[in-house]
Amino acid sequence: MTRKIGIIGMGHVGSTAAHYIVACGFADDLVLIDKNEKKVNADATDFEDAMSNLPYHTNITVNDYAALRDADVIISALGNIKLQDNKNDDRFAELPFTSAAVKSVGKKIKDSGFNGIIVDISNPVDVITSIYQEITGLPKDHVLGTGTLLDSSRMKRAVAKELSIDPRSVYGYNLGEHGNSQFTAWSTVRVLGKPITEIAKQRGLDLNKLDKAAREGGFNVFHGKKYTNYGVATAAVHLANTIITDARTEMAVSNYREELNTYLSYPAIVGRDGIIERLNLQLTDEEKEKLQTSANFIKTKFKESMAKESTQA
Repeated sequence: MTRKIGIIGMGHVGSTAAHYIVACGFADDLVLIDKNEKKVNADATDFEDAMSNLPYHTNITVNDYAALRDADVIISALGNIKLQDNKNDDRFAELPFTSAAVKSVGKKIKDSGFNGIIVDISNPVDVITSIYQEITGLPKDHVLGTGTLLDSSRMKRAVAKELSIDPRSVYGYNLGEHGNSQFTAWSTVRVLGKPITEIAKQRGLDLNKLDKAAREGGFNVFHGKKYTNYGVATAAVHLANTIITDARTEMAVSNYREELNTYLSYPAIVGRDGIIERLNLQLTDEEKEKLQTSANFIKTKFKESMAKESTQA
């Protein structure tokens, strides 16, 4: 079966995701779309120049929305991270720009006849994922965001460094918004064969400090180089591969939760049909409250964004 991925937005994140896909042979066909025609054509040529030194071949198409019709997955990497500079580390600084772009792109995706799975990276990811679903009319289970898949990874990195172990040996989740209201659900985190709360008592771990490290990890990277790319691009490609291979993997990604009436990050089983099964965690009362706070914030911002669209129409 031919594997086909589309990437819309070839900035730092989109181009990094595309390179990962091409270098590792994750797709047979790759569609690259960006408003900057010189940039996207240059990237395509650069990838083709790399082909003879790679063990895989990838067919590349540029700026053709019609080519998305039979794609398995579209990765949305639209955005303008420069808007976050001097904005007190707030991903919502990108919302006016990204929401306008996504409303236009979403219509083009719909017009292409695409019926696969959308993987959204664009910030603020939970609101933008909601907008994509609204504009495209795709089933909610077929529109996902990377959400806290990256933040959970940042938490694992922070915990692993503290304990001098591999981050793949840390299990658990950050939940809620991919933003300032997210939180580490410590009740879900296990390490060294035990709940981390036990390990924290034994070894004097400061869980508040580790939670802060996870939440602020992206901004630390941003302040160092004025963009982030490797972590989030890897998360997006991981999610896309999970879908294409029908891996049915448990992942904390932005998905629609009926009981909260919004998209936010919560573990689900992901496969070729998008969200295969939604999980239910045994959270503490404090964690449930934090999750509801996150949900309320996302819903408010989504309603504001869609209302602005109505007044401008």
